[in-house]
Amino acid sequence: MTLKHGNEANKSTRLASSSELNSWKRGFTPQAEIWNGRMAIAGLIIVLISLVISNLIFSG
Repeated sequence: MTLKHGNEANKSTRLASSSELNSWKRGFTPQAEIWNGRMAIAGLIIVLISLVISNLIFSG
């Protein structure tokens, strides 16, 4: 496989715009995976903040 042939195979994929990535779509789509990651990180941050605050309050 030559470099030229490899580039022709990759032309079928296109970059998504930022508005398309932020759209709310159901199912196993790239948009759903992006939102899933965002919500997971938000949940982790909330849990860590809760643990730090509760440790400060109850540690004496």
